[in-house]
Amino acid sequence: MTMQNPYSQYQNNSIMTSSPEELTLKLYEGCMRFIKEAIIFAEERNAEKSHNSNLKAQNIINEFMATVDRNYEVGESLYQLYDYMNRRLIEANIGKDVEILNEIYGMAKELKDTWQQAMKLAKKGK
Repeated sequence: MTMQNPYSQYQNNSIMTSSPEELTLKLYEGCMRFIKEAIIFAEERNAEKSHNSNLKAQNIINEFMATVDRNYEVGESLYQLYDYMNRRLIEANIGKDVEILNEIYGMAKELKDTWQQAMKLAKKGK
C-alpha cells in the first residue's frame, strides 16, 4: 500500500467533500494559477513550462465549455466567453504572448469574483 503525502491527501479530501459550487470556484482559481504560471514562465523564456501551464488552463476552460448548459441565453453567452478565452489561450501559447495571458487572467478573475458573489447571495437566500 502506498502512502499519500499529507498535502495530497488534504487536497483529495478537500475536493471530495466540496459542493459543486465550491468545485467551480476551485476550477476558476486553478485556471488563474495556471495562467499566472504561464506568464511567469513566458517572461523567463521557459517555453516548455509556459506551454504546460497554458495547457492546464485550457483544459479547465474546455471543461467549462463542455459542462455549460447552452439551452439558456446566459449559458450560451458563457460558452461564447469560454470559447473566446480558449482561442486566446491557444494564441498566447503559440507566441508566448504575456499581454494575451494577462487579458485572459483578468477575465478569469472577473468570472471567479462573480461566482464568489453569487455563492454568497445564494447562501443568504437559503
